[in-house]
Amino acid sequence: MDAKKVAELKLFVERCKANPSILHSPSVSFFKTYLQSLGARISPETPTSDKHEENVLGSEEHLNAKRPNLSSDDKLDEDIVESDVELDSTDVVKPDYDPPQKMGDPLVEVTEQNRNAAQISKSKALDAIAEGKLLEATDHLTEAIMLNPSSAILYATRASVYVKLNKPNAAIRDADAALQINPDLAKGYKMRGMAQAMLGQWEAAARDLHVASNIDYDEDIGMVLRKVERNAHKIEEHRRKYERLHKERELRKIERESQRRHAEVHARYEREKKMGQASESKASDPEAVSSLNDGQVIGIHSTGELEKNLNAASRSSRLALLYFTASWCGPCRFISPLFTSLARKYPKVVFLKADIDEARDVAAHWNISSVPTFFFIKNGKEIDKVVGADKSSLERKISQYAG
Repeated sequence: MDAKKVAELKLFVERCKANPSILHSPSVSFFKTYLQSLGARISPETPTSDKHEENVLGSEEHLNAKRPNLSSDDKLDEDIVESDVELDSTDVVKPDYDPPQKMGDPLVEVTEQNRNAAQISKSKALDAIAEGKLLEATDHLTEAIMLNPSSAILYATRASVYVKLNKPNAAIRDADAALQINPDLAKGYKMRGMAQAMLGQWEAAARDLHVASNIDYDEDIGMVLRKVERNAHKIEEHRRKYERLHKERELRKIERESQRRHAEVHARYEREKKMGQASESKASDPEAVSSLNDGQVIGIHSTGELEKNLNAASRSSRLALLYFTASWCGPCRFISPLFTSLARKYPKVVFLKADIDEARDVAAHWNISSVPTFFFIKNGKEIDKVVGADKSSLERKISQYAG
């Protein structure tokens, strides 16, 4: 099962624990029905004002009263709690929890005698339906099913009687049995869809009624489908809103984490910068100049090392060239030998080299997005840069700024 869906289900269950009245919302009546079918006891709905019923889950005061000590992450969660949807539930009924009706064995071989007897029982059932004797009709249909359990239409017909008796769960069981025998039976989809609509299972009802309509359309299907589609559309729109808010929350989390990490990198950089400046202030200018290793490339592994060498370059009025590379970078392998030879050619330029995978803090501070990248630094300030393995631009700018 999709991990995201599991997380959303877990969040919904937590909301139900905190506020059981959620289960009385028509939009989640299918879930309440499922819980009750497992023997769960649902606390009765408490009276509330009309305004409160419209958005009981979206009320900030209500949520804060329930859980006053929310962390910042919890408050972000509260922004995306699914609120009630205004649905047309005029024909929704309470679920039936009667013991399952008798079902025949579709694998039993049916004799011609039993098939004829089943047809007689079906005729009696139809007469009983016409006279409004629905319970008697179910008895006749059950007798017919036991005689001919391979007949899908008998199950679908009994399902239609259960719909009239406001027993949607029983109707769904019969419709399922009919569709197992004949997956193309329009009446099976029609009865199951109508029963699902009676339970407020709008999206499932819409799917079944659409299938029934495509196989064999009638006015009963069309009338129910119009109402079901309106509710299903509202639920789908609400779900899209929920998913959009959920994505926005995740983006906010990512942004906050990025800001936190950036702040940590900046703070670490400032600390090491101060440490580098303190150690540099203790050294004399000649010592600082001697540490620059004229004609050689100086490896940089931390912000402290970088600041120390940049300060030394500034105090000796030298150009510093900071080169960001990576071991996996093809263009870097191409340009690195030239960088080393240029260090020998321009001994009064401070050549610094940092691997972005080894000196992550340095790379983060300089916002490196691609390698190779070269920064030209004078008196502690960036004056130019070259991105990419451009040999001619690199040497031309060194000559330009080194004089």
